[in-house]
Amino acid sequence: MNALLYGANGYTGRLIASVAKREGLALTLAGRRREAVEPLAKELGFPWKVFALDDRAELVRQLRPHGALLLAAGPFSSTSRAAFEGCLAAGAAYLDITGEIDVFESLFDRGEEAVRAGVAVLPGVGFDVVPSDCLAASLATALPAATKLMLAFKGFKSSAGTMKTMLEGAPKGGRARVGGTLVPVPVGWKTREIPFPGGPRLAMTIPWGDLSTAFRSTGIPDIETYMALSPAAVAAARRSALFSPVLGLGVVQSFLKWRVEKTVAGPTAEERERERSLLWGRVEAGERSVEGVVETLEGYALTAETAVAALRGVLAGKVKPGVWTPSQAFGAGFIATVRKTTVTVGKPSVSRG
Repeated sequence: MNALLYGANGYTGRLIASVAKREGLALTLAGRRREAVEPLAKELGFPWKVFALDDRAELVRQLRPHGALLLAAGPFSSTSRAAFEGCLAAGAAYLDITGEIDVFESLFDRGEEAVRAGVAVLPGVGFDVVPSDCLAASLATALPAATKLMLAFKGFKSSAGTMKTMLEGAPKGGRARVGGTLVPVPVGWKTREIPFPGGPRLAMTIPWGDLSTAFRSTGIPDIETYMALSPAAVAAARRSALFSPVLGLGVVQSFLKWRVEKTVAGPTAEERERERSLLWGRVEAGERSVEGVVETLEGYALTAETAVAALRGVLAGKVKPGVWTPSQAFGAGFIATVRKTTVTVGKPSVSRG
């Protein structure tokens, strides 16, 4: 059985399809619009389908011949539930490339359903979650008594799809995990200097997917996630909190997403090849701590590689039924199998003074 890639004509979907072609992974490309899906399928030599996710009976019918669905059509808050439920009914594995906390939480809450249906479920098989989740799991292994985890990333520019997802999340403000519970926090709740390779960078807390996934992978109760930003960007983000009620209005969301679609193109091929993603993590247990770093491909290039690798593993029967994080499914070393990736995890040290 091959896999179905839904949202194949989007920015990231096209990258995934190209890597699948290179790796010899059989795919069927799918989406809502024939004029978008058919030319790509013919270019790559893949079969294709056109259908909508909101037609349950048609979705299940289209899924039945396939061993797995990889959902690349976001925002996943709008697409994930229907696709997941279709997979349960069709007996197909479900994978996606989300980074949305609420999507992760809703899927983890339905783990028992996935087990009963005999379906493997892997949300977040791209960037940011794969490298950060693997780093978190490695750090937790290095310091099993850890009670606090901090993760930070330094990346590059975003595609239109990612920007639209960020717009949807903006009115919700920030979040952190405290005492094992997800709690709301102000935008730009905390800042700190992160010792990235190449020099320290200012970073600000953001509501990153690892607030959900890393908690499942490590059991660590207190988790903060950060993104490297300039001081001016931090100040602008904090000011934007004043406009959260307005940003949540449907008409405003529609206008801003339309503007994004018209103006945001995502990284070029040259930029994807040139740029690097840096991830830093730190776990703490009282005065003891361990730090680690992952240096890997630019985020969209990485997503294409890890999504195809995850699909291959699922189709090979390597993931049992249930809902899993990347490190739970494939081990903390999964990210190290990606080309041009280095992982460095230190030894426990003790803070003095």
